[in-house]
Amino acid sequence: MPNIHGTGFVRKLNRSVEVTAATKMKTMKTHLASLALLGALVSATAPEAKRESTSPAAGETATAATMHKAWDELLRAHVKNDRVDYKGLLTEKAKLRAYCNLLSSTPPTGAWSKNARLAFWINAYNAFTVQLIVDNYPVKSIKDLNPSVSVPLLHTVWTTTKFKIGDKEYSLDDVENKVLRGELKEPRIHFAINCASMSCPPLRNEAFTEDRVQAQLDDQARHFINDPRYNNIRKTNADLSKIFSWFSGDFEMNGSVIDFINQYSKVKMDADAELSYMDYDWSLNERK
Repeated sequence: MPNIHGTGFVRKLNRSVEVTAATKMKTMKTHLASLALLGALVSATAPEAKRESTSPAAGETATAATMHKAWDELLRAHVKNDRVDYKGLLTEKAKLRAYCNLLSSTPPTGAWSKNARLAFWINAYNAFTVQLIVDNYPVKSIKDLNPSVSVPLLHTVWTTTKFKIGDKEYSLDDVENKVLRGELKEPRIHFAINCASMSCPPLRNEAFTEDRVQAQLDDQARHFINDPRYNNIRKTNADLSKIFSWFSGDFEMNGSVIDFINQYSKVKMDADAELSYMDYDWSLNERK
């Protein structure tokens, strides 16, 4: 048995302890260096993770800006002089359905601007209306598609024509009254959404888009108000579209109906001008 109390043994023992401690210290430093490197890598990649987390919003904006291309092409090809070539649209039924399916699978979100939402819902109303006519063509009037027992405003073609936007089901009536009039509170939509009828404001021959929707709505208002097929305006009296009677409250949010019309009319009416309303022609707005 070695002499554990001898000087040489103590030196060896101390040396062994020193070597062991040094080895452990070196190992600890290596681990700490590895942890520091890992931390640096995490910090370096954190901005990338943040960018990835915001990318859906960027993608949604891009979709809102570009998704109406097919609808724009259909309108330019089949809407001329305010009338619709439904026979021609029959040959592009698959393209129309694909666009409506795109609308259904791309619901607006909180990341979309009000203009993007306006353009989306106006285009949706018009596209699903056109699809309704194409799917049932030939028809003489959209009212021919009313349910067998219809109740005005409550149970009509506008309340029974259903489609999904995202996970929610909408009718044409929902889009007009709950979204465009209710949520977005935009009176000019009455000159932009088209009910496939002769007395309705004409279907625009281009899609509404986020960047141009305000100018497009103003243009629709001017076109409809100054067209004698829809309105005959004089200084002291006017024969107006029934739209101005049915939805008078929408046009009175910042004044009277006359005040609203005078913003766009070439002929300015007196404040006390006498107003009457034209009969509404529900026959199909078809190009012959």
